Amino acid sequence: MNQSAHKIALVTGGGSGIGRAVALGLQAEGYVVIVAGRRAEALRETASIACGGVEMLVVPADVSQPDSVRALFARVRDKFGRLDVLFNNAGAGAPAIPMDELTVEQWRAVVDVNLTGCFLCAQEAIRIMKAQQPRGGRIINNGSISAHAPRPYSAPYTATKHAITGLTKSISLDGRAHDIVCGQIDIGNAATSMTERMAAGILQASGAVMPEPRLDVRHVVDAVLYMAKLPLEANVQFMTVMASKMPFVGRG
Repeated sequence: MNQSAHKIALVTGGGSGIGRAVALGLQAEGYVVIVAGRRAEALRETASIACGGVEMLVVPADVSQPDSVRALFARVRDKFGRLDVLFNNAGAGAPAIPMDELTVEQWRAVVDVNLTGCFLCAQEAIRIMKAQQPRGGRIINNGSISAHAPRPYSAPYTATKHAITGLTKSISLDGRAHDIVCGQIDIGNAATSMTERMAAGILQASGAVMPEPRLDVRHVVDAVLYMAKLPLEANVQFMTVMASKMPFVGRG
């Protein structure tokens, strides 16, 4: 199949959860997809369940490491010559313990992936998108409802997701002159392996432990696809997709 007929999309954290689901959704819509992440075997599993016809390229990479990010985007540029969509999805969390018990190493590990990794990937994507013809492209950052209100014992994760909102706005502003658009999707309780603890019961601000509703991840995929498929003349700056009855409104 002629790859030039397809748009090129890169998904970080593509080995599981939302990243895997979005990568498969983009591929099913005809995008050539590059899946990146630290676990090569998980990435290969994502590629193995993709539908046929359009390529899915597996590139192991650690978004917290500048050299690894540069190598990832060099691979994209060398193989495809352009990048149309970046889904900045890779993320990490710290143990749910009181802030004063967190180590600096635990804090930095979350910041390095969630914030610095998002910045590094956006930076490399912008460099490609500025230079390609036709120029421009779309960056979609995976925020979280934690970008608006924290859960108990979530300082590193919450702080980085608040910061992603500022980064999203900065990318939108700085990319405007180059036809590069950026939006953010804030997701609440998508049903993946990472949120199984929500269904079992999770600590609330009141101190109680309660189960929380989750939503099918396909609704997240549909939302990201809507954002990705818009022409560059239009943009969803911020979108929240969440389980309707989860305790978010009223949380902060």
